[in-house]
Amino acid sequence: MHWTTPDERNILGQARRKQVGRQQHSEFNPKARTTSPLILLERSMKGRVPALIKLKYQMMAETPFAYFRGAVAVMAADLAVLPSPGIMSQLCGDAHVRNLGAYAAPDGRLVFDINDFDETIRGPFEWDLKRMAASLVLAGRASGHKESTARETVERCIERYAAQMRIFAAMPSVEVARFAVHRMNEAEPVRDALAKAERATPQHTLEQLTEVVPGEPGEPRCFKEQKPMLTRVTGAQERAVLASLGPYQEMLEPQRQHLLSLYRPQGVAFKVVGTGSVGLRDYCVYFEGNGPKDPLFLQIKEEPASTYAPYLPDAQSARHNGQRVAEGQRAMQLQSDPFLGWTHMGGRQFLVRQLNDHKGSIELEDLAGGGLQAYAEVCGELLARGHARSGDPLVLAGYLGSGDGFAAACAKFGALYADQTEKDWQELKRSRRVGAKS
Repeated sequence: MHWTTPDERNILGQARRKQVGRQQHSEFNPKARTTSPLILLERSMKGRVPALIKLKYQMMAETPFAYFRGAVAVMAADLAVLPSPGIMSQLCGDAHVRNLGAYAAPDGRLVFDINDFDETIRGPFEWDLKRMAASLVLAGRASGHKESTARETVERCIERYAAQMRIFAAMPSVEVARFAVHRMNEAEPVRDALAKAERATPQHTLEQLTEVVPGEPGEPRCFKEQKPMLTRVTGAQERAVLASLGPYQEMLEPQRQHLLSLYRPQGVAFKVVGTGSVGLRDYCVYFEGNGPKDPLFLQIKEEPASTYAPYLPDAQSARHNGQRVAEGQRAMQLQSDPFLGWTHMGGRQFLVRQLNDHKGSIELEDLAGGGLQAYAEVCGELLARGHARSGDPLVLAGYLGSGDGFAAACAKFGALYADQTEKDWQELKRSRRVGAKS
């Protein structure tokens, strides 16, 4: 077996520049599309709850950024026809400014990291960066920044990514795997998200999602009814959801199995989440442990195949998609939810994780003023860490080099794709898919 040396890996990355030059990453031609965005969106709705499809379209029609969040299928098709140097890593798959956030690590400390992996898959590293670039331009426009500032923000993000990748290329591999990002407090939006996470305790979630059952001794609680966003589940459907916890518990590590065994389920609800996930089956299970002041909420979230899978032949398999998401998350995150796992229900595949346990997210209004660029640098550094942990930082650093050509190209692409997203959004609003809100 031939073991490639560090120099050989770096040279391999440099050689990929002949395949696709770094400046070529600015390219985007909407005329290369062979299928309209509306048809791609329609295809992505297959298998979703029919009654919620119109709601998803309505949510996407609210703003260009909301459209972008729900249109991963469109961007996947657009990215797939672009030239690529073929350097692979684990992708977040839906890298945008609102898919990073704060949450509680297994040891209870609050961390900030990429936190949405529904689309995760092994693919060309630049796909994550181009989606992040477009999201930064759209977020910059939505939060009142000048166009020049939005593009400069993308450059700062990608330059930080490249600089951090060069650092990783010189570090021991074990140190890369456990590298902690320390620049969080430099970005006000990150500080705000961590502050939100501090307040998002299980007790807070209990008050938000449940209510006391009137007239019952001991004041037991049940899920609130807030249709269509939150609906209590009973009868056969409730039994099916609870039965799915059996396969889930078996795949957990023994210490997690023991911890879960100390909690008893109290109720089940169907919850509408996010924008991209609207229409997928998403259940919440409310548990009680050491009395009513010890709530635990697990989310059982349907996971179809990654939207990128049709464009990555090596990814086509019968692999469990809940497992795909959990393993992709662990590959990119430094610390992950201790209850992360997967299960199945009625032929459908699900991810299982904690719901709202000290979670705090970024809102677009948080990015007004000077926070956008500092936040963009954090995004670049976290993506670099995720790609370095799951790919080869020496190959990536070799390809990126020390210049700023790649960052400038990504900034140009981000602006072009944001322009196209706004046109696609307008097309959706003109279509009959949105209709009048009920």
